[in-house]
Amino acid sequence: MGEPSPRGTTSRILVVDDEPQILRALRINLAARRYEVEVAPDGSAALRLAAEWHPDLVVLDLGLPDMDGVDVIHGLRGWTSVPIIVLSGRPGSSDKVDALDAGADDYVTKPFGVDELLARIRAVTRRTEPKETGESKVLLGDLEIDLANKTISSGVRLTPTEWHLLEILLRNPGKLISQRHLLTQVWGPAYLKETNYLRQYMAQLRRKLEPNPGRPEHLLTEPGMGYRFQP
Repeated sequence: MGEPSPRGTTSRILVVDDEPQILRALRINLAARRYEVEVAPDGSAALRLAAEWHPDLVVLDLGLPDMDGVDVIHGLRGWTSVPIIVLSGRPGSSDKVDALDAGADDYVTKPFGVDELLARIRAVTRRTEPKETGESKVLLGDLEIDLANKTISSGVRLTPTEWHLLEILLRNPGKLISQRHLLTQVWGPAYLKETNYLRQYMAQLRRKLEPNPGRPEHLLTEPGMGYRFQP
């Protein structure tokens, strides 16, 4: 057994990629930072290793030789909530959206720097660490938002729909939440194509909560993909 990670509780990382040079580079860089690392060249090996080794986090390439990375996510999510960061070299955003909707926690686009991946690993680890029960107050800039009592320190009032949308984002700080997930959770499956709803409500939330709604610092848009709350 290796020494535990110096940050958070994540110590075991499973890296899944069919490019030997990426596996080698990540194994060296992660081990240098005191993570325990296992590698898998395809989806079948990844699912087998995950079941045997129980990693604390999975770094998963979506373009695998034997199965789609999204299918690997579904396989993992059938029995574990382990954080998953996907790697994608494909153009466009549809594959990343599918991965997020399948249960991935974040993504990094190839080519990527090791420092960028390490930052995502630390961020995902912080988000998935156990938190004290009952924690319901979140800071958004200078505002304190009490999700349990539905109050905001400045006296700003939100509609029930605005609260529902805001709560999903605030309870997942730093995580990219896909448009599909937000539409399904707030309005229902029949509204999957109504992205104009999201744009309208996000604009309203920014007007009420952001100091400069035209240049938001906390309620961020990732075009074509979704939205992210940046504390």
